[in-house]
Order: sequence, then C-alpha cells, then structure tokens
Amino acid sequence: MEKLKINNLDFDLKKEYQKNLEDPTFKNLVTKLKIKDNMGMLNNSLLEDSCHELKNCQNCPGLYACKNKVLGHILYPKIDNNIFDLAYIPCSYEKENEKLLNERETAGKILLNARFKDIDVRDKNRVTTIKWLKNFYDNYDGIKDLKGLYLHGSFGSGKTYLIYALLNELKINKKVDYEALYFPDILRTLKDDWDSFNEKINYYSTVSLLLIDDIGAEAVSEWGRDEVLGTILQNRMNNHLATFFTSNLTIEELELHLSLTKNNIDKVKARRIIERIKQLTEDLEIITDNKRK
Repeated sequence: MEKLKINNLDFDLKKEYQKNLEDPTFKNLVTKLKIKDNMGMLNNSLLEDSCHELKNCQNCPGLYACKNKVLGHILYPKIDNNIFDLAYIPCSYEKENEKLLNERETAGKILLNARFKDIDVRDKNRVTTIKWLKNFYDNYDGIKDLKGLYLHGSFGSGKTYLIYALLNELKINKKVDYEALYFPDILRTLKDDWDSFNEKINYYSTVSLLLIDDIGAEAVSEWGRDEVLGTILQNRMNNHLATFFTSNLTIEELELHLSLTKNNIDKVKARRIIERIKQLTEDLEIITDNKRK
C-alpha cells in the first residue's frame, strides 16, 4: 500500500513536470541549467516560481514597473554539488542602476571639490557659460534679484560640474548655503519618507541657492511634476531665490517631456512648470565633446 502511494506521487510529479516543460520559458530554463528530470521533478514548484519572475521581466520597461518580490531582482535557480537552491540575482536594470550609483558616488566627491580654477577653459564652446557663471558670482550678494541658469546641452559636456564650481565658490568665499538635487533620486527619496516630506519641500523652497540636476531624466508623474517640482518652483519664484537646472533637454523638449505622464497628457500643467523655470532662469546651451570619456 505504501509503495502504491509512492508510485502515485512519482507519477503526479512527473506528470506536472512534463506539463510545465511545454512552457517555453520553463523548458529553456531547465535546458540552460542542464537540470536532470529527477531534480526537476523534485523542485518543480521552485522552478515555477523562478519562471514566473522571469516572465515578469520579459517586457518590463524599468525598475519602477518591477513586479517581482524583490525590486530589481530575479529568483533564479542555483545548483551547487548537485544541490538545488534559489537565489536573488539583480536584473539588467538593477545592474545598470548599481553602476550609475557607484559612478554618481565617485562623481559626487569630484563635484563637491569643483572650483573655478579647475575648469577647463580651452573649450571655446563653454566660454559663454563660464563668463555667465563668473558674472553671477561677482554680482551675487544675497540681496540683488538675480536669475539662475537653465543649462542644457550634450551628454557629458560638464554642465553639472560648471554649476557646482559656482556654488562651491559662493559657499566658500561668500558663505552662501546651497542644495544640489539629482532630480530622479529626490522623487524616490520623498516617496520613501513621507514623514519628512513637508520639511524637505520647505527646505528646498527656501535654501539660498538650489540646483536641480538632470531634470528631464525622471519618469514623469502628476505628483512629481505638480506637487513636488511645481511647489518648489512657485515658492522660490515668490521668494526671488536663484535656482539652477541642468538637463540634456532644451526647454521646449522639457515641456513635452513634462506633459506626458503614465496615465495622461497635460500640456497646461507642463506649460505652467516651464513658465516658472523661465521666470527663475536664463537659458544657455553647451554642445561639446563628452568630458566623461
């Protein structure tokens, strides 16, 4: 009787496993890892879990849409000395994100030490911007109503470094406080800490100088555009506080970008943001070689 139950169990396992092998994703995983039938049958449900996550990844547009249990990771089989196990491995988006974070950490140290004396003045394409920055530095006294800068242009042209050099000079020599925000990151940070949301928005709205770096690189949402960016810009405009932006997009391209959210197209609210940016800044462009190579 006991033997009959075991045989029935083996039959059910084999039947379910054979059924799963009809699934291309399941079969490809088994083939790729060279999983033998006995091991596959015994770990059938675990392989199903892994395949479910692999399927989630097939048409995933990015980390923000991840459906797996651990954000940016795939539950993937691991076979060591004929022992079957599962481990979470980073997906391609997570690997790229980790790479960017490491690069940003290194770049952040460089930016915090940026000074006018370190700017490469040999590139004629940056002369106009450098002159603008020097003029702003000479005229800034915390009282005059000076516009900031919307600096856009080619990738890796040194836009962020140039603005940081100005801000660091003002902080060191004129004791001016500033805050620099990498805009895609700040949206994630605010979402993760609702308790400090109002405090942070108030700080970004009132700090003497503010840099919003890489605007246009974020996934647009009504909340990020209207409640976060719109609130900060309106408050800074009301208080006549100099504000700086860097972007790979022209102001016209940024307007189109801000109008397209996941669920809607809203040209009116995008135009409202752009008008605030125009009130706060002058517009300059840098088109030059990639300084990051």
